[in-house]
Amino acid sequence: MIETAVILAAGKGTRMGRLTAETPKPMLPLAGKPMLEHILDRMRGAGIRRVLIVIGYRGDLIREHFADYPLAMEYREQEVANGTGSAALLAREFVGGDAFVLTFGDILCSTEDYQGLMAKLDEAAAGVLGVKYVDDPAPGAAVYEENDRVVRIVEKPPVGTSTTHWNSAGLYAFRPEVFAELARIPLSPRGEYELTTAVEQLIERDAVVRMYPIEQEWMDVGRPEDLARGETLVRS
Repeated sequence: MIETAVILAAGKGTRMGRLTAETPKPMLPLAGKPMLEHILDRMRGAGIRRVLIVIGYRGDLIREHFADYPLAMEYREQEVANGTGSAALLAREFVGGDAFVLTFGDILCSTEDYQGLMAKLDEAAAGVLGVKYVDDPAPGAAVYEENDRVVRIVEKPPVGTSTTHWNSAGLYAFRPEVFAELARIPLSPRGEYELTTAVEQLIERDAVVRMYPIEQEWMDVGRPEDLARGETLVRS
């Protein structure tokens, strides 16, 4: 059973405009408490017992708010905002030899989907990629599957070019072998070290990466207009 989780929460959330002038995006309130707290509550309900939060912009606010939260909490600071891959690599020592869940501080999903994702990490798998069915995965990452294995990921494909409807949902389960891939990812064309590249490298070396379709409500809270829907989701 997976009891370890990593949450990447270092970004400012510039698309939120003035809302994140003094507050990191994961700490924006939904239904009376920070978005990040809703994520932790659902993880705790799924059996997670220890969490590492990768912090950056105004990370002090996150530390202070969760000082008494009922999970074993640790923090690592991403001093240079150079991508999700380098942020995830900061968790290597914390994770040790454990399988773990990894997500972002602005991704909302249900306790049941955390449980489903973790259950999908069978003994043969190096990782599980949570996905959501969409009309066109152009804004995210298109995920292709064959015979219960992810065979290809295309980051931000041109509109209308994807032959899959599966979009990466920002929710993962990994075994620690992913850190060897995170340590050797190159800079992307966008000038960042990207987590998706490490997953692609696992696939290229024929490691088994499964796909888990998100079954219940899911949301990437990216813009101010998303907050109202996010509030409805957490209340439900």
